[in-house]
Amino acid sequence: MPGTKSARGPQGAVDLKLDLRSPLKSAKNKDSGFLDGRPSELPVLEKTNGITAFQALIHMVKCNMGTGILGLPLAVKNAGLLIGPLSLLAMGLITWHCMHILVRCSQRFCHRLNKPFMDYGDTVMHGLEASPNTWLRDHAHWGRHMVSFFLIFTQMGFCCVYIVFLADNLKQVVEAVNSTSSNCHCNETVILTPTIDSRLYMLAFLPILMLLVLFRNLRVLSIFSMLANISMLVSLIIIAQYIAKDIPDPSQLPLVTSWKTYSLFFGTAIFSFESIGFVLPLENKMKDSRRFPAILSLGMAIITALYIGFGVLGYLQFQNNIKASITLNLPNCWLYQSVKLLYIAGILFSYALQFYVPAEIIIPSAISRVSKRWVLLLDLSIRFTMVCLTCILAILIPRLDLVLSLVGSVSSSALALIFPPLLEITTYYSEGLSPLTIAKDALISILGFVGFVVGTYQALDELIQPGHPVTFSNSTIFIQ
Repeated sequence: MPGTKSARGPQGAVDLKLDLRSPLKSAKNKDSGFLDGRPSELPVLEKTNGITAFQALIHMVKCNMGTGILGLPLAVKNAGLLIGPLSLLAMGLITWHCMHILVRCSQRFCHRLNKPFMDYGDTVMHGLEASPNTWLRDHAHWGRHMVSFFLIFTQMGFCCVYIVFLADNLKQVVEAVNSTSSNCHCNETVILTPTIDSRLYMLAFLPILMLLVLFRNLRVLSIFSMLANISMLVSLIIIAQYIAKDIPDPSQLPLVTSWKTYSLFFGTAIFSFESIGFVLPLENKMKDSRRFPAILSLGMAIITALYIGFGVLGYLQFQNNIKASITLNLPNCWLYQSVKLLYIAGILFSYALQFYVPAEIIIPSAISRVSKRWVLLLDLSIRFTMVCLTCILAILIPRLDLVLSLVGSVSSSALALIFPPLLEITTYYSEGLSPLTIAKDALISILGFVGFVVGTYQALDELIQPGHPVTFSNSTIFIQ
């Protein structure tokens, strides 16, 4: 998720992942040195002003309440009513275990090298340096670069997901505006008034996004973080109370589905669980970091239970009509239209936060190669180019379910499932790991790699198959 500049990139990505899903008083505190790019230089004394165990637990839960949870009902449909919840439970246990591995390895290298904090990239690099293999030791710096690459890919993928989400939900709100009522309980099908293509909505958001990415001060971005989280929290509470009542008969729903649709489930589910880069900064900010393993276990238990409950209830409520984001299934009344608008506002604010990550990794390296007179121009050019790139990618893949699955399969699998078990092997192999531990780590990494390959292939195959339209139509909504 070395030199000062190298450490700054990956850690910036980890820190902003917390910013996206945490309120103003986040686990890392926007005033701290973490967000200034100096994780290794943070004074140990600051730990005395750290967060409590309860605050860490709250941040641990809230940092996972992003857009991924809205796609879990469709993910459960892709896996089956029985296999979906069981797979979410298994995935929660595995990602929890991988987080513990990362924390344990990071603590080991901090003690060995006398550092108060070590980010994901540096932990992987030092893990390779501890490997018994000469080639891996000689190329240990590649580990940090690989983590940086996948963090950039992940954050840019988040930005693409946000653009598709914004377009889909705003399109539906606009199309339903003439038939929107105050009655949220009528049982009828509303045919929406067709408007412009969703890709034109994406282009309409482009100028706003360009203005948002001009904010480079993290204190300003923290205000966006607070606004985003308030709007998302209110929206999730309203959605949860709706899907939990008057559930239709589920007897006709399949318990198991085919492996093709299951691979799409894997990508969406791992996208939702992908918060492994968050755990190291959170652990470092605790007053008593020795309590962090227990907090991590409790937090992941709550998150997994919420994911299973939200995914299953959403699928049971809307069944085969479930859409890529559950917000697209909400009734056509002003209460639930306001939920969509709230989430649109939250995601819009969050775009700038997620964009900060790849920008802080790419831009400093680029502007260091030009004279001062060109710094501002190059900075703005890179920012606008990156925003346009995310918009172009969203236009090319305007199906929210496939974007979620693709980003999850490619980058989240690597960061959450493939790297941590291999890191444990390289870190502790010289001390004598048991064959059972090695087999366990190899199995988890293989699982992550298979999910990476199959999930990516299936998502791309869905896009290029003849007879499958590229656009994702949301012209009809069912009101219950």
